[in-house]
Amino acid sequence: MFEHKLTEQLSLKLIDFQDADAIFTLTDENRMYLKEWLPWLDHIKEVNDTATFIRRCLQSHADNNGLHTVIVYDGHVVGMASFNSLNWANKTASIGYWVSEKVQGRGIVTAVAHDLTNYAFQQLNMNKVEIRAAAENQKSQRVPMKLGFTREGTIRQAEWLYDHYVDHVVFGMLASEWKDRVN
Repeated sequence: MFEHKLTEQLSLKLIDFQDADAIFTLTDENRMYLKEWLPWLDHIKEVNDTATFIRRCLQSHADNNGLHTVIVYDGHVVGMASFNSLNWANKTASIGYWVSEKVQGRGIVTAVAHDLTNYAFQQLNMNKVEIRAAAENQKSQRVPMKLGFTREGTIRQAEWLYDHYVDHVVFGMLASEWKDRVN
């Protein structure tokens, strides 16, 4: 099983069916918190729904157009991070993430997004990494801003969120910019 340690406390592990109970429990415990920004919570009502999601994640990985991981902090699954899409023709990757409300503010997501960005450029040879966040989701926007991503613009009414549309702010990092930042 693939697991990548970022720090002594923090690692990313390729999602697996063995994670279904932990992910479902985490989702259920954080349902109201996550529902403010994530549109899929109403589709996850039982562990089998999570298993279906994991099946899609593993298929995406097998098809080489995505990579989904669980975030493990102090030995516990605390969220997920992924390349929601890998566009090989244009050499772009799109990062997504969420964590439990209990671990917010510890720099976990920033460290994970940094690691995924570095992986996209160093291992996957991507030219661009993109992170999108709802226009009102300041916490999520702070992640790419801390990493030096460029705010590229706003996509109006980009996502239906239960009963309304939300705009997305798009942040981008080019391989040449990242190389200058990490060297």
